[in-house]
Order: sequence, then structure tokens, then C-alpha cells
Amino acid sequence: MNIEWKDFKRRKDFLICIDSDGCAMDTMDIKHIRCFGPCMVEEWGLERWADTILNRWNEINLYTMTRGINRFLGLAMALKEINDIYCPIDGIEEYEAWTKEASELSNHALETTVLTAKGSCLNKALAWSNKVNAAVDALPDEDIKPFEGVAGGLAAAHTFADVAIVSSANREAVMEEWKRCGLLPYVDVLCCQDTGSKEYCIKELKAQGYLPDHILMVGDAPGDAAAAFHNGVYFYPILVKHEHQSWKEFCEIALEKLKYGNYSQYGEEVYLRFLRNLE
Repeated sequence: MNIEWKDFKRRKDFLICIDSDGCAMDTMDIKHIRCFGPCMVEEWGLERWADTILNRWNEINLYTMTRGINRFLGLAMALKEINDIYCPIDGIEEYEAWTKEASELSNHALETTVLTAKGSCLNKALAWSNKVNAAVDALPDEDIKPFEGVAGGLAAAHTFADVAIVSSANREAVMEEWKRCGLLPYVDVLCCQDTGSKEYCIKELKAQGYLPDHILMVGDAPGDAAAAFHNGVYFYPILVKHEHQSWKEFCEIALEKLKYGNYSQYGEEVYLRFLRNLE
């Protein structure tokens, strides 16, 4: 096992990249339903409309084509709708502009921006994000676990492929979760938020000398598919609300298709299923 990005060297002819939250780990629903949405309602005092607003938050971030969107972009979408439908959001235009113009959408970038903010939205967005992080950290360990079938799928993949975690989540959190759940023995390299975008990570891994048709990105969100396609490699979807079946099919069908050079048409078919599942 070789987790450090800077030390990773290709060992096998195939590479399988796997996202963490919502793909291998059953964490996306928990984090959005218990942390992201409720923290937004609390920060902006939206309790009067909480049920409908929280349902809409989950649609944006979990169950439609914007699944997996950056937290600050998801917040911009939700607050714009809240401003238009429920109540005025002070500074919403300034915040939206930041999400469109900033070179990096992160707490660190926002900490600098709030120093010159004219409205309250930027400051409240930072407070919200910090509250979310604290709420996620407070989630019980027993509630953070892999989907059924993940361990078996990883073990099968690792018999013929190098396995990389390619995630936009925090490195320390991913390491802790995968180690606690006994998944790290199947992992050769860890690429996270601090490494770069998923597209960048796949590009750098590809440069180790893998053939494009020997690389598979496994993910649950449109951004995962885009990162794969921009690099000219295959994509396998984990379907929201059908995760166990997706991992079963990964183990029984997808790996064989990849290993024996028959993945292309199958990949198109599963991608169409993925799109229909998020419509």
C-alpha cells in the first residue's frame, strides 16, 4: 500500500479511481440531510419554511444533475431561490458574483473575501461552512460506513489494477474513514482536496503510463463522469438510491468488461442509466 501521492508509481497495467463520499462511503445523504441543509436554515433563520427548503436543498445536492456540486455553488443556488420565493437574502448578488469569479471556492478563499464584503451574505456563508464542518465532525463514527459491496468490489479490483481514491473531500477525513472501515489495504494512492481537482488527479495518474482504455473512474456524480471523459478514460456510475446493486454489478460485470477490453459499449449503457437516474 502506497498512500502518498508524491511517491506513487504504477505497479499494474490497469488503474481504477474511486470517489469516496456518496460513492464508496455512505456519507453524502447523512452530511447533507443532517449538516449542510439544517445549518443553512439555522444561519439564515429560515425555520418558517424549513421543510420545503430542506427538500429543495437535497434535490440540488443529492438527487439531480447537480449532485456533488461544490458546497458554495450549491448554497448560491439555494439562496437565490430562497431570495426569489421566501425572503430577501442580504448580499446575495455579491455572494453569487464571488462564486462565479473566484479562482477557488473554499473556506480559505472566503476568509479573504469577507474582509471587503458589503453585504452580510459572504460572512454568513463562511459561518455556515464552518458550522457544517463542525457538524460533520460531530457525526457518530458508526454512522459513517461504506455501502454494502464496497469492500468486495475493491478487493476484486485490486487483484489486477492499481486503486486510487480520487475525492474532493478532506484528506484527513478520508484517511480516517477508510482506515476505520478496513478499506485502505486495497488502496495504492490517495488523491484528495489538497491534490487538485478530480480531472487534474486523473490526468496526473494517467501520466504514469496507463493506456486510456485501462483506466476507470468510479463515481456517483456528474462531476466524476466529466473528470473521466475530459481525460478520455472510462466511467462507471454508482447510482444514488441503488448503491448496493451498483457495487454488485461493478464486481460481477464491470471489472470483467474492463479487464478483457469490452468496456466501451457497456460504459455507454451504464452512463445512460446514470443520467436517467438523476433526471
